[in-house]
Parts: sequence; C-alpha cells; structure tokens
Amino acid sequence: MNWKSIMILLAAVGSLYSLLLGVVRYFSLGNPTPANLRDVYDADTYEKWKKYSKEHARLGMISSLVSGVITILLLLTNAYAAFASLFPFTMEWQIFGVILLETVVDTIVSVVKSYISTMKIEQKYGFNRSTMKTFVFDKIGGFVLSLGVAFAVSEGIGAAKDLFGIWMIPAFAVLGFLGSLVISFLYPVFSRIGNKFTPLPEGELRDSLMKLLKKYGYKVKEIQVMDASRRTTKLNAYFTGFGKLKTIVLYDNLVNAMSTEEITAVFAHELGHGLHKDIQKRQVLNIFQLLVMGAVAYYLTSAVDFSDFGFIYVEGGITYSVINYGMAYVLLGIALSVLQPILSFIMNASSRRAEFRADRQAVIEGYGEAMISAFKKMARDNFSHLSPSWINVVLEYSHPPLKARIRGVERAMKRYGKRASTRK
Repeated sequence: MNWKSIMILLAAVGSLYSLLLGVVRYFSLGNPTPANLRDVYDADTYEKWKKYSKEHARLGMISSLVSGVITILLLLTNAYAAFASLFPFTMEWQIFGVILLETVVDTIVSVVKSYISTMKIEQKYGFNRSTMKTFVFDKIGGFVLSLGVAFAVSEGIGAAKDLFGIWMIPAFAVLGFLGSLVISFLYPVFSRIGNKFTPLPEGELRDSLMKLLKKYGYKVKEIQVMDASRRTTKLNAYFTGFGKLKTIVLYDNLVNAMSTEEITAVFAHELGHGLHKDIQKRQVLNIFQLLVMGAVAYYLTSAVDFSDFGFIYVEGGITYSVINYGMAYVLLGIALSVLQPILSFIMNASSRRAEFRADRQAVIEGYGEAMISAFKKMARDNFSHLSPSWINVVLEYSHPPLKARIRGVERAMKRYGKRASTRK
C-alpha cells in the first residue's frame, strides 16, 4: 500500500472540500436579504458589506488552495524527513524537527492570510484597530503556543501507543479531554496577555447581570470589561469559570454599543446554555470525536509505513522504517481534514438546536425584543452574512443563521408572552 499516494489524495480531497465551500459561500453573497432583516443594513452599508464579504471569501478560497498545494508538495518531496534529519537522531528531536517544520509552514500561511485579512481588508472597511506591533506580538505568541501544543500531542500519541497499545484509543480521548479542560482553565490567563481588563463599574448594567445570574444560583466572581477595541470594532462577550462560579467578560465595544436590556438578553441566552447543561452535552460529543481521533491515530501509527515519507534507518545494509510520531501528527491532521466535516456535521446540528433553546431562555426572562435588537446590532457591527446558503449552514454553522434565530425568538414570544412573568 502506497501511503504517500493515499495521504496526498486525502490532502487534495480536504483542500477541495474547503475550496468548494468557499465557492458556495462566495456565490451566496448575492442572495436576497430576508424580509425580517432588511433593517439591519441600509443600502450603502449593504453594498459595503457585499464588497467586504467578497474580499474575505476570495481570500479564504485562495488560502485553501495554497494550503492544499503546500501540503501536497511537502508530502511529495519527503520534506518532513529531510528537515528532521538536520536534528539529532533521537525520538524527541526527530519529532521536534517535523513539528517545527509543520508549525513554521502553517504559521507563514496563517500570518500572510491574517495580515491581508486584518491589516488590509479589516483596515479598509474600518474594523481593524490592531497596530503592527500588536499584530506581530499576537502572531509570535500564537506560534509558540501552536508549537508547544503540537509537540505535546505528538509526544502524547507516542507515549500512549507505547504504554497502552490498542487501549491508546480511550487513553487519547481521556488525555484530549483533560487537555481541553486545562486550556479552558488557562484561557483567562492567556487572554490577559496583550489585553487590559477593568471591573465593570457599579450601576444598572452590573445590577441587571448580577440579578439575573443570582436568580439561578450562579456565583459571580467578577464582571470585567476587556479593551477589545484595541484590535477590533466587533462585539462579543463570554463566560469563564467552572460550575456555577463564573467570571463575566464584556468587550468594551459591546458595552458602548448596546443597552442594558440588550446586554442582559445576551447573558440570559448564555444562562440558558447553563440551565440546559449544553456545555456538558457538548463535552460528551467532544469525547466521541476524540475517540474517533484516537482510533485514527492508532491506525496511522500501526499500519503506516513511514519509509514512504522518507523516515528510514540503515544498518548493516538493511533499511528499516522508523516511526515518527510528529509525522503521525501531521498525517492525523490530513486524515481529519476529510473526517472532520462528518464529525462537525453532527456537532453543529446539535449546537444549532442548543442555540435555539438558549434563545428561548432570553424570552422566558422577558428579554425577547431586546434579544432581537441585540442580534441585529451584532450582525450589523460584525458585518454578518444575512442570507447564507443552506449548504454552508448545514455543513459549517454551529449557530443558526440570523433569520432563523429571530423567527425562533418571535415564536417563543407568542408562546411565553413578550414580557414573560418569570422576570423578577
């Protein structure tokens, strides 16, 4: 079995899939605006949005094509083995050599794409507030983090295979799950690098958020405002923390652009996720996904002849194939470029249902109209696609399109009343 040919084929299929989705996305930009969203953009802004979106869509298609071509060339030329040969012939150094090349190449492609996206397109349309210093700082940090994570995963694959054999499949899932928890725990720490956080001042907004969360027994560690406006004009907010002890982080853009009721509606939605255990349910699906990844990793490290990719050792005139777990990590990424769309189809369908359910919580709390208003403001300020193709929605979207979300809120308002009686 020629594993190089198989992997080149998979890389081509994965790249073609991404490219075709980009093509569908590009042509969907001409779809008519839904009737319930015609007030989001005025005529001039709508034309600006179409130009902006087409530039991003073209960039995405070119990036998919370039990434696919580079991956195929690296496989064809046995570049990973050649680069690894520059390092000492020990397992750790050989893994590091492969991962370093992969991370450098990925970073170069990513930085070029990100530079054009952020410093050119976003700048052109008035969304970017990042300075070149901030951009470079972010990319250096991202490179170091990517290199560390990829090396750790590669070492983990090797250790799990050596220690557990076929039982590395559940071990991979457990380690991956624990790793995601660690990243979630450390995310607030990482987010503070290059960002400034200040406590939300006492007042109506703070009181409204505290009242809503305490109503259901959530303990609020702190409510902070992040200076996201240093990088972007777009709106966002998130929860951090485990269990019912939460830290609320608001983008300063969000605080400045939305009313108290609109921001509270957004957090009533997040509250809905907590009440329905959506994060826990998603973790179950994540574990299933990790089991599939573990099974693929086990198969790759057991069946692949790594000499097809140039990883050989010659002794006494005999050539031996040498397993390189860094290369196994690279091959895993290629295989997942084909498998991931299938797994994402399941994950995203579940996620869209959860979003509809969480939207209903905002209605139950009496914030239905504020939720619709917040949706429209976020769509306007984030330059969202108002009429995406159903193909992109089904295959890619973890959140329902705005048209469907507003209809869902309106149906819930008819059921529960515009100002639900549960609001206290």
